[in-house]
Amino acid sequence: MPILITFIAVLALLGLIIGLKWHPFIALVLVAIGAGLALGMGPEGTMTAVGNGVGGTLGGLAIILGLGAVLGGVVAETGAAKVITDKLVAGREGMSILWGLCLVGFLIGIPLFYTVAFVMMAPIIISAAEKAKLPLAMVAVATVVSLSVTHGFLPPHPAPMLISNTYGADIGKVLMYGLILGVPSVILAGPLLARTMRNMPHTKGALTFKETDLPDKLPSFGAAVFCALLPVLLLAAGTLVQGLVGGAEEVEVGSEAIRQGFFTDLVQSGLLTDATIALLIGVLVAMFVLGGQSGTPVAKLMGRVGKQLAPMAAVLLIIAAGGAFKQVLVDSGTSDYIVQVLEGFNANPILIAWMIAAALRVTLGSATVAAITAAGIALPLAQSGAASPELLVLATGAGSLTLSHVNDTGFWLFKEYFGLTVPQTLRSWTMMETVVSLVGLFGCLGLSYVV
Repeated sequence: MPILITFIAVLALLGLIIGLKWHPFIALVLVAIGAGLALGMGPEGTMTAVGNGVGGTLGGLAIILGLGAVLGGVVAETGAAKVITDKLVAGREGMSILWGLCLVGFLIGIPLFYTVAFVMMAPIIISAAEKAKLPLAMVAVATVVSLSVTHGFLPPHPAPMLISNTYGADIGKVLMYGLILGVPSVILAGPLLARTMRNMPHTKGALTFKETDLPDKLPSFGAAVFCALLPVLLLAAGTLVQGLVGGAEEVEVGSEAIRQGFFTDLVQSGLLTDATIALLIGVLVAMFVLGGQSGTPVAKLMGRVGKQLAPMAAVLLIIAAGGAFKQVLVDSGTSDYIVQVLEGFNANPILIAWMIAAALRVTLGSATVAAITAAGIALPLAQSGAASPELLVLATGAGSLTLSHVNDTGFWLFKEYFGLTVPQTLRSWTMMETVVSLVGLFGCLGLSYVV
């Protein structure tokens, strides 16, 4: 019965979002309440679960997403993103331009949220395709794949951050494993897959773009890359230091044990691997360094923070509503029941998490909504200790990327920006997303034998 109710709830969510064109926030709240009542939680229990789900999901995540949006804004508005692009694409011609744009996408995709990075990269992709005389779909796939991988695999992007919080995974390890999986995913689903599209029709971008106002003086390439990647570097370094120290609290000297002091306390506190701290440092360093080099006062950059945060409101509300639905499934015992049934198939927990997310992605369209919902259903897998929670995060993220089609806004964004037909978009965008998802799945399965 719980599986049937959950299935009906997902169908209702699908019907509201796709069929009736309701906003995901409203649809998720309504379905969460309806599912709680249908599962016998009663009005009070249902609303308690909804409230706890919203609060528990946002928590520190709201700060992380906000800081991420600000960092992306600083990187874009000071011209750092343009500097990175110009440096890595300059002098490249023909097929070699695919690799340069792929690297640009990866560097820009880390600090910028997907839609912002996509809109920023679109005119560059169109211009590069014309210059290299290559099919636009081919160049787009080689570039956009990096944005998709960073969006699905790497903190501090919304889906991996949210799933990590749900599963109780170590953010630093998720980032490191995500980078390990991300590199082959980008290569296979990007430049290599793009080569198979050499014979696709040459299209023109259907939209007209306006260049963002940039300062007259741009920052250096080194400063631009350093500031864009600083939060990632801090998280990776913190995780590495924690691994080296091994959490040891004492060192034996003769017969007397002495404290290692401030450094050990700092490592054990988890401060070095806290995403909020890493992003806060990244934002401040970027404002002073990039602002200083571009001649943009910090006060002026601070004045733009509100504008940069505004688009995050809708994202946070959708995530909050998704958290409410997740909590209803958890508090009602439905997620435990579903996982117990799935475990009866003797499948690998990583494969189960991927399948749940993939099924939701195909039906719901939104990768973020699919990831949020799948995390609530698959939570007992992480709690059971049957698999690394970090790998479960990545498997869920990979599943949420698979087989994007006509119910996904990303599908239409790609189609319209690059002037493609629906079959051409399926041949390029959908194929790219599915290859990323499968590489992520098999990568997680492979890593499960060594971590």
